[in-house]
Amino acid sequence: MQPGPSKPELGETSRLDQPGSPAGPGATGGVSAADLSGTNPGGSRSGQDPKEKSRSGTNIDTFIGKLVVDQGLATSEEVQHCLEQARTQIEDRSSLSLAELLVSNEYITARQADRLKRMAEAERSGQQIPGYKLLEPLGQGAMAKVYKARQLSLDRLVAIKILPRRLSQSVQFIERFYQEGRAAAQLNHPNIVQAYDVGKAGEFHYFVMEYVDGRTVYDDIVKHKRYAESEAVYIVMQIAEALQHAHDKGLIHRDVKPKNVMITREGVAKLADMGLARAMSDKEAAEAEAGKAFGTPYYISPEQIRGEVKIGPPADIYSLGATLYHMVTGSVPFDGKSPSDVMHKHLRADLVAPDHVNPKLSAGISEVIEMMMAKDPKRRYANCKDLLVDLRALREKKAPPIAHKDFAGNDLAQLAKAEAAAPGVIVEQAEAPARKVSMSLFVVMVVLLFLSIVVNGVLLLRGA
Repeated sequence: MQPGPSKPELGETSRLDQPGSPAGPGATGGVSAADLSGTNPGGSRSGQDPKEKSRSGTNIDTFIGKLVVDQGLATSEEVQHCLEQARTQIEDRSSLSLAELLVSNEYITARQADRLKRMAEAERSGQQIPGYKLLEPLGQGAMAKVYKARQLSLDRLVAIKILPRRLSQSVQFIERFYQEGRAAAQLNHPNIVQAYDVGKAGEFHYFVMEYVDGRTVYDDIVKHKRYAESEAVYIVMQIAEALQHAHDKGLIHRDVKPKNVMITREGVAKLADMGLARAMSDKEAAEAEAGKAFGTPYYISPEQIRGEVKIGPPADIYSLGATLYHMVTGSVPFDGKSPSDVMHKHLRADLVAPDHVNPKLSAGISEVIEMMMAKDPKRRYANCKDLLVDLRALREKKAPPIAHKDFAGNDLAQLAKAEAAAPGVIVEQAEAPARKVSMSLFVVMVVLLFLSIVVNGVLLLRGA
């Protein structure tokens, strides 16, 4: 699984977020582990107070030393030189790390040092998770880091989400982390990123999932601005199938957005990140979250903003509609200066029709998006099954039968109800033109009769 670009989305802090950082193996290149860590074979630093170990010569320095030599960024002699400086620092009470010393000596750049630190942390974390070798970072968010890794027993690539140490002391964050794993484990669908394992190893809580070699919809929007209508419909159809499966299992996703829609190299769309998923039947969780807005502001449904207790499939359909809107127009449905401003618009502002933003769009896809994003959940598609009926119609370049607004649809039914409710008015309006015609004919006949009498009178007078 690969998350999207690191650029944060507006108000993403309003949710307990997701994704990672780097890793890499490496031989010492002639520098021993003891040399890199500055320890003697017995494992203790000569003349070093144990309290000083946290300041220099740490395990991170060991990994950085191995990585910098293995990647050819510095020689073993240059690393050794920095390690000698680190030993001197102990006496001076300095606290520069090996990476910082490598930069100060101009052996590597600051950017390379930062990358090496992340890779060293990944290597160190990987050693703490038995059965897996971390390879490289995939992304990082407020809640966790995600790494590309290899599962040694099955020799396959996986993605591992690791809860940061700073959050590992929070019962709330740990519970939400495992909740994501449990929710994902209930789902088995080709359009959903598969969950493999969740657990704890040492001080690390981890979640192992399917590795998706590809990109996110968000990546595509950033690169190409917007999708062609047919391609967007095809992707959203697949995600609607995924959501239908989740809803049938009693789960709502609550965070459908471009960053959570992944596209494999083969063009298969997969729904990712079950971090905010919740069982619709979990009344206790729903009541505990009442009044709180969980979701991402650009794509969140009105009922989620209001913190309603009863959140169902229409909420995910709204977010999918907002995602589709962004895909085909290149713009989010509602924008603003702050998360609260954006969410207020979701609640109150009228949606600008997609085909008004992008005139190349068909009227059909605009009707579908507008129905998906109706502010009242009752006016949206009741479920993804109905939505798929219209999406398949769009795919076949036909009018969407459910959302299509003409006299063959719901408008005709509403007109019939109106006629039944007020038949007198309608009949009177229908008869009015006939009455006008009858009156006109009567006037013409009177005039003709009058002229006939006059003509006949004149002829009689002449004959006399």
